[in-house]
Amino acid sequence: MSIYQMSEVVSVASQIRPADVEAIARAGFATIVCNRPDGEEFGQPAASEVAAQCETQGVAFHHLPVHHGGLSTDVVDAFRDVVAGSKGPVLAYCHSGQRSSILWQVSGAP
Repeated sequence: MSIYQMSEVVSVASQIRPADVEAIARAGFATIVCNRPDGEEFGQPAASEVAAQCETQGVAFHHLPVHHGGLSTDVVDAFRDVVAGSKGPVLAYCHSGQRSSILWQVSGAP
């Protein structure tokens, strides 16, 4: 898992696993956003698995899937709201981090 800092608030990453959440929390992230649809690829952990681990670590979790067909206004608005409401740094992830990066750019979030 590689993490790329986009701003002081938002970073993006490729696919994370439930076992990664503890280290992500220790790194200071308050919120994790999954931008990957469940079942996109065989063997990918479900968002609910990552969410369960986030709960044990006190990290907020949001599932805002971005499909390869493009971004919806609802997802862009929801991402902006999640970032604005986060109590600290946000880590957004998808398969490679590209969709999360694009979502951050389009949302205008800090």
